[in-house]
Amino acid sequence: MSDSLENLSSRNSALINNESGKSKIKKPKWLRVKLPTGESFKEVRNIVSEHKLHTICESGSCPNMGECWGAGTATFMILGNVCTRSCGFCAVSTGKPAEVDLFEPARVAQSIKLMGVKHAVITSVDRDDLPDGGSEIWAMTVRAIRRKSPETTLETLIPDFMGKWDNMQRIIDVAPEVVSHNLETVRRLTKEVRIQAKYDRSLEALRRLKKGGMRTKSGVMLGLGESRTEIIETLEDLRSVHVDVVTLGQYLQPTPKHLPVVEFVTPEKFAEYKEIGLGMGFDYVESGPLVRSSYHAENHL
Repeated sequence: MSDSLENLSSRNSALINNESGKSKIKKPKWLRVKLPTGESFKEVRNIVSEHKLHTICESGSCPNMGECWGAGTATFMILGNVCTRSCGFCAVSTGKPAEVDLFEPARVAQSIKLMGVKHAVITSVDRDDLPDGGSEIWAMTVRAIRRKSPETTLETLIPDFMGKWDNMQRIIDVAPEVVSHNLETVRRLTKEVRIQAKYDRSLEALRRLKKGGMRTKSGVMLGLGESRTEIIETLEDLRSVHVDVVTLGQYLQPTPKHLPVVEFVTPEKFAEYKEIGLGMGFDYVESGPLVRSSYHAENHL
């Protein structure tokens, strides 16, 4: 089937799904996950609650929360849990965020120490309401973690800071072991999927991070109506700015108000894209239906 026919089929599916406001495609068996249980899961949940922290695991309705929390790891989300952007795929609340909490970096650092995390992942909401985009809190958080847990390695999953590169430089200056910024989708779908973002701006962010000496990483969701050719072109774009690690995972519709799933991509296709990515020269490709940006992040070093 040609890409044009694939795209037409995808658009028709999306229209059918949008009529009811939710996806009518039955979720396949390979996307079934176990409910979170176990003492390690309870311990992480208690630490997160006690220290009044936010995690993208909860806010983003991640299907791997049980596995990761059960292993004693979590992806912390700083700068609150209300985002200034309204992406069509994201379960995080959109609105007017609360005031910046200057004590948040210390609480995150203390929690990571209590959990004994060897590799920590930090992300944030977009804070386009702040002149610095939240980059000062970002830098404070990295420094606080290093003071409390000097042996812990760090991945920071950062926003694009609206292309204000002086703000992004603060991340480069504190030099996390990995800096990630997600492209999320192919060029054609960016305006619909990431309403306030820009495809080329994200590529430029990744280019500047690499120029600053960072080990870079990006993630792409599949199943939103993109074609095989578009996926390969996106991987080529990421390699053109020398991204080291890429993650490919299945998009799952968090609520009926969000974009519908157009296709559930098979594990076999994910395996194919992994081989294509490795053939392009990526150091590491994490590709599978349940893969999310921070899934098995400790392997991406």
